[in-house]
Amino acid sequence: MELTFFIAAAIAILATIMVVTQYNLIHALLYLVVSFLAISVVFFTLGAPFMAALEIIIYAGAIVVLIIFVIMMLNLTTEDIQHEKEWLQPRIWIGPAVLSFILLVELVYIFTIDTPANYRSTPVEAKAVGMSLFGPYVLGVQLSGMLLMAGIVGAYHLGRQKKKVIHRFLERTDA
Repeated sequence: MELTFFIAAAIAILATIMVVTQYNLIHALLYLVVSFLAISVVFFTLGAPFMAALEIIIYAGAIVVLIIFVIMMLNLTTEDIQHEKEWLQPRIWIGPAVLSFILLVELVYIFTIDTPANYRSTPVEAKAVGMSLFGPYVLGVQLSGMLLMAGIVGAYHLGRQKKKVIHRFLERTDA
């Protein structure tokens, strides 16, 4: 289990670095999904399978869909779409595919272990997570909800501008 933890942590760090260094939004989004999946494996190895499931459902699912909607609201023209098709070559998918395959192998390894005595900590139950989130941490939950709402409103206002403003991530580099 320790080896699985360290491999997943290394993948999460590498994928997060790739998210920050990518200029293309779609490529950064793919690495973000890999990073979320790796963090989910870390949660599972630490004995929190519910948090691992929440990581996949909320972050790798809902937040990524939200980011895709923001990209859709930017209203890219057909010229921008053509440039995106030129950028999305099969070699671009090698990095996320290799990292995802390593995570898949780790998950298969975790589920095939027949001795659960290898766990060093006790699993966290869903009720305990709910009591914590809506007990002493309710302010943090409400503030994060307001932050997400502010992001949605900001994305809407950016997407409905009359004048087309090209973000630096979407600029074409001819060099």
